Amino acid sequence: MELISFEFLFLLAIISFLYSSVGHGGASGYLALMALFNFNPVEMRSSALLLNILVSGIAFFQFFRSGNFRWKLFFPFAILSIPMSFIGANINPETHIYEIILGLCLLVAAFRLAGSYTKKTLEEKREFQLFPSLLIGGGIGFVSGIIGIGGGIILSPILIFSRWASLKEAAAVSSLFILVNSLSGFTGLLYSGATFSHQIFLWMVAAVIGGFTGSYFGSRVLNQTALRYLLSAVLIFASIKLMIK
Repeated sequence: MELISFEFLFLLAIISFLYSSVGHGGASGYLALMALFNFNPVEMRSSALLLNILVSGIAFFQFFRSGNFRWKLFFPFAILSIPMSFIGANINPETHIYEIILGLCLLVAAFRLAGSYTKKTLEEKREFQLFPSLLIGGGIGFVSGIIGIGGGIILSPILIFSRWASLKEAAAVSSLFILVNSLSGFTGLLYSGATFSHQIFLWMVAAVIGGFTGSYFGSRVLNQTALRYLLSAVLIFASIKLMIK
């Protein structure tokens, strides 16, 4: 699209705000928005990763300052995810396959943002296992590189459902996980050739504004339940649109 409406930039900032409030970069939301505006899939991946780098970096800074980050939990998932994300970014699946994969991941994001976990899940923490963590991290990195996301929408539910981290810890760890995977995937795209909209700088400004405000309030226990449900509905709609296209 040659012209980007104010509506697009506003929705982009809102998505950045909502995702950063839970420690995410927002790539899945950006992809959903771009899909609704009928952007080219190749352009979508590179643009979403660039915005993801900015917002996840901001979110990590805010959540790290809140004292919830655990290096010991981060490294096992990141070791294999970084190279696998680079490899995945160099794979260009057929458009139909790409849309199905993206649609499924958007459903994961929708349930994650809707808070689809029980109180019991959050109460009892368990020690994570090293070998499964390495495999999980590598798998998430590979899929994330193919699709053009940082993988936080997949990692966060795993950390929470497995009781390896609290909500705050999952947000803090996921933010840096997203950042390093996005950097790796973005590097892979640059290596194979990446294209961007000529208005990408406007997108970046909107994403940074939303990222700063969202991560600031989110790291200080701002309740955005209603807004997360609204965004979840948008993601579900977009995922269905992609998978039945």
